[in-house]
Formats: sequence, structure tokens, C-alpha cells
Amino acid sequence: MKDLIVIKVGGNALDQLTSEFFEQLAAWRQAGKQILLVHGGGPMISKLCQKLNVPVTKTDGVRVTDEQTLALTKLVLLGQTQPLLLQKLSDHHLNVQGLNAASNYLLKGRYLDKAKYGQVGAITYVNQAALMAELKTKIGVLAPLALTESGEWLNVNADQAALAVASKLKAEKLYLLTDVAGVLANGKLVAKLSESRAAKLAQEGIITSGMFPKVKAALTAQRSGISQVFITNSLAKQGTQIESEE
Repeated sequence: MKDLIVIKVGGNALDQLTSEFFEQLAAWRQAGKQILLVHGGGPMISKLCQKLNVPVTKTDGVRVTDEQTLALTKLVLLGQTQPLLLQKLSDHHLNVQGLNAASNYLLKGRYLDKAKYGQVGAITYVNQAALMAELKTKIGVLAPLALTESGEWLNVNADQAALAVASKLKAEKLYLLTDVAGVLANGKLVAKLSESRAAKLAQEGIITSGMFPKVKAALTAQRSGISQVFITNSLAKQGTQIESEE
């Protein structure tokens, strides 16, 4: 949808949201844009797991999610990070709605690789009608969780969740909001990033494990037809914009 803007807010970025962020959301809403925030919570999930002596294991950058880890993930996402973000938005007089997979089965998914990652999934279906009905009047705040066809909960990488929703709804813009200005090479911002340059920077060790999932999601989003994709720490700054190969 040409009037839909999807923004992924990482767990680390939640504490760094500035007044400019909320002002931009208000301006977009006033201009008739529909806005969906997909929020992460990785650092908080790891912190809670460590506090409760639950092992934190990552394979290929994916959090291995057994039943106990899944329960803690749901607890953090739905009981901590989502309420925190909703409160911040409400404090700035924005009309908001918390959303998750169980709300009219908004998100359905499949196991990524159950033997390898456990209860980790990829989104296969977005309930477009239900989601767009919510976004007509409110800013949606969506947790990166999905349900299988048989009703089992799945943990979904927040970057991938934002990508899946933005792609399936054909969003106008996708912002992957993080705690750094964008992709940095030798301390300098990479303003434009194509697939070939991303591969070169990854090979040189400049794009590392922390940024790699965001870059991968951003490149996939651009290939899926979302013309404006950004990795940034501020909606007021372009950060790194993904561009197609010339």
C-alpha cells in the first residue's frame, strides 16, 4: 500500500527514541499515512534468561528457542517491550493499538528448522484485512511472534517480521531502526548500499554479525518491491538507503 510505512524498532533502540521520532509519526498520521511498528526485545530477553539461569544459545545468529525460552520471549515482548512502547507513544498523544499473532490470527508462520532452532519461525501469512482495519485509525505496535496452523507459537526475528509484513502489504517505506546511524565503513556512514557492495563489505568484515541480519532483510525488502528501505537510528535522517544494482 502506497500509504503504509513499516518501522522496525530494535530492543536497544527503544530507550533511544527522541522527540523527533514521535513528531515524525504524528506528521505522517496527519498526512494520512498508515503506520505499523514492529518491535524487538532481544537484549531484554537475553537479560531475563540469564537472570533465571536459562541458557542463551544462538546458531547462525538465530536465538535457539526451546519451550522455556519461548515462554520468556512472550513474557518480554508482550509484557515488557510492547507496553513500554505503547506508553511512550501514548505519552506523545498518539492513538495506538498493541497487536500480536493471536489478534485475529494476524500472523501465521512455519518452523524455520525445528531440529536446529526449536520454536523459531518464518511468517507465511498476514491477515491483511484485519491489520489494515486496525491501522486506519491507530498506529499499530506488533510483536514479532507467529502462530502455526495448529496454534503453536513461534519466535520470529524482528527484522524478518517487519520485512514479511512490509512485503506482503506492499508498504511504501520500510525503516529498520537501530542504535547506530546506519551501515558504517571505517567509521563513516554508507549512504547508499547495493547488494554487491553489501557482499563486498561483508567479505571485508565491515558488515558483521550484529548488522548482517538487518542488511539481509533490507536487501530482501528492496528486491520484493519496497522502493524505499532504510537502516537508520532516526526517522529524521536517511541513514543507509538500500539501492538496486545499476
